[in-house]
Amino acid sequence: MNSRLLGAFGEQEAARYLRSRGYKIMTANFRTYVGEIDLIAETKDNICFIEVKTRTEGALLPPSSAVNSHKEKNIEGSALVYINRYKVKKQPRYDIIEIIVNENKVVSLNHIEGAF
Repeated sequence: MNSRLLGAFGEQEAARYLRSRGYKIMTANFRTYVGEIDLIAETKDNICFIEVKTRTEGALLPPSSAVNSHKEKNIEGSALVYINRYKVKKQPRYDIIEIIVNENKVVSLNHIEGAF
């Protein structure tokens, strides 16, 4: 599976996981001039801007290690665009979902709430 397909698979699995936990998915792949946010979801109290990182089993580093300070700033900037555009009143939260896969099956999923 190439990296684009792996990423899309991970985002679908992350959205499925979030829905099963009561999150309402507002949009996926929200793009702005600043960057992109993989998933935007709401809970009762929060608007969650979620970066999904998917890796195959046996990767040397955890998927979340790919979210550096530059990526965080891009997500935060794009989140501000979303908040202003849609007049969001809920408290923002920035999450990372790490997914490890093996042969198109999820081996593990780690939801890091308030990751940055």
